[in-house]
Amino acid sequence: MSSAPTLIFDFDSTLVGFETLEVLAELALEGAPEAGAIRAEIAALTDQAMSGGRGFDEALTRRLTLLPLTRDHVQTLADQAVKRLAPSVARNVETLRAHADRLVIVSGGFRDVIAPVARHLGVADARVLANDLTYDEAGRVTGVDRANPLSADGGKVTAIRALGLSGPVVMIGDGWTDAEVRLAGLADRFHAFCEVVRRPRVVEAADSVAVSLDEVLHAEGLAGRWSYPRSRIKVLLLESVHPAAVAALEDAGYSVECETGALDEDALIERLKGVHVLGLRSKTAVSERVIDAADRLMAVGAFCIGTNHIDLEAASRRGIAVFNAPYSNTRSVVELAIGLVITMMRGVVDRSAAMHAGRWNKSARGSRELRGKTLGIVGYGAIGSQLSVLAEALGMRVIYHDLSERLALGNARPVITLDDLLAEADVVSLHVDGRAGNHRLIGAAELSRMKPGAVLINLSRGHVVDIDALAEVMREGRLGGAAIDVFPEEPRTNQDPFDSPLRGLANVILTPHVGGSTEEAQEAIGAFAASRLLGYLNRGDTTFCVNLPNVQLSDVQGAHRLLHIHQNQPGVLAALNQALSEAGLNILGQHLKTDGRTGYVITDVDRDYQAGALDALKSVPGTLRFRSLY
Repeated sequence: MSSAPTLIFDFDSTLVGFETLEVLAELALEGAPEAGAIRAEIAALTDQAMSGGRGFDEALTRRLTLLPLTRDHVQTLADQAVKRLAPSVARNVETLRAHADRLVIVSGGFRDVIAPVARHLGVADARVLANDLTYDEAGRVTGVDRANPLSADGGKVTAIRALGLSGPVVMIGDGWTDAEVRLAGLADRFHAFCEVVRRPRVVEAADSVAVSLDEVLHAEGLAGRWSYPRSRIKVLLLESVHPAAVAALEDAGYSVECETGALDEDALIERLKGVHVLGLRSKTAVSERVIDAADRLMAVGAFCIGTNHIDLEAASRRGIAVFNAPYSNTRSVVELAIGLVITMMRGVVDRSAAMHAGRWNKSARGSRELRGKTLGIVGYGAIGSQLSVLAEALGMRVIYHDLSERLALGNARPVITLDDLLAEADVVSLHVDGRAGNHRLIGAAELSRMKPGAVLINLSRGHVVDIDALAEVMREGRLGGAAIDVFPEEPRTNQDPFDSPLRGLANVILTPHVGGSTEEAQEAIGAFAASRLLGYLNRGDTTFCVNLPNVQLSDVQGAHRLLHIHQNQPGVLAALNQALSEAGLNILGQHLKTDGRTGYVITDVDRDYQAGALDALKSVPGTLRFRSLY
């Protein structure tokens, strides 16, 4: 007896993404005034029959009676059917063709529509069991061949029993008639197929639930289009990550769950059980304890610029890739900085508050133009340099200070020390990263070195400015204004209270960490970070990864890709290639990239190798993580 199972497929809402009679109703009733009501009744009858709430025979007869179907309508759908395969079926056509001798299609649908799909999948006509429509001389559908058991209740059970199949039998479908095959003992396993529609009663009767054909193929030991069912890879997105990211990950086939707020350490550890990919913004901390407890985690996406809230060292030790979106909100931050400069230099906030309180105070005192003033930018990276360009366009002189050598844009001029910048600038804008060395970069001493009447803007990190020292300076009236968007401690959610010694002070603008929070920026961040995660998940691409060697890779074509992340120590590549050789794998291409602590080897090999051949690769000394892709 063969151990290879026979796979019996339903057709409607399984191999294809539609219900045949519902589509035929759209075609036959086009332009009819009662079309909406009839289509609704047909859909209800279909659902009742497929959920086991109504006999199949009764539902089929009633639906055919409602429709003025013709051969032309049926042929139109038949011509479309191959292009309307269920998504996971479409991407696994080659796999299905390779195993066509093990496939059987059994459906209460119509042979005229099913036949083109069966031929496309390489399934022989004799292995397709379906209802046969009958027509009159004018080509009108008159019903189905009643001699065919599939036209009656229990028809699938009768038809499959008559096949006399030997060996394991697996039923795959979305309807109650498919569950009946398993309940009758004619199938060893029943996969409730839920990619197109999910029917609760059918799911309850199933041995397993498959949201894609990839899951079925994986469960039955067949090599499908993907090396692992994407629907089984769990993605957790926190802090209201933009819907564009959710859509991109779901469209790629991954299982996505979302949370609106941030999570503390204990809650995050609990929530990460079984999660493969974590996406977050800036309020959720991913500590070493979190990383060590994450049993399946292989990638983290920071849907923001900074990654100082993620323990990158711990992630690297576990071979977990971390990505961010370093440029996607640059313009939004820069525009807010420009707006804050103008607002503070004109005292707009305090004047507006006075007006709301009923006080009219028309005066030029304390109001200044930007033109001719000096802007001092601390941190001349992507944001600082773009701010430089816009500020200069408004007539400001620009100086900047950065620890790294940076190309000056326009007429901007670098200054050697931070003290030099503070002494010269009328406006100081901070755009530094979250490294420990920037903690309280601006403290009491630095504030004392700023020009009297100067203004300070911090849109970078909350710990960069000593808030207490700034509050004291503002109360004394030494500075002309301050705009703070980030704070050492921030509420986790919008429902939590906010407090700061800066509250209530004159010409102090406080904003709730919204520098990059525009609709455009959040959509761009969502799209960019999701694309980086997908590049890593789908092809092993680590471009823009902040903690592993960066390697740009194309999609896997005609090969299996082996991804090996390891400690950067001597002999790993030699041991890896020895293991590949002993396993009899033919290398088509190989790439190694290392940094100070980690190595990343990408090897494309021929697909022809024995099961278990890759096991030795996982035990190469220094291995942190191993994955295979195809």
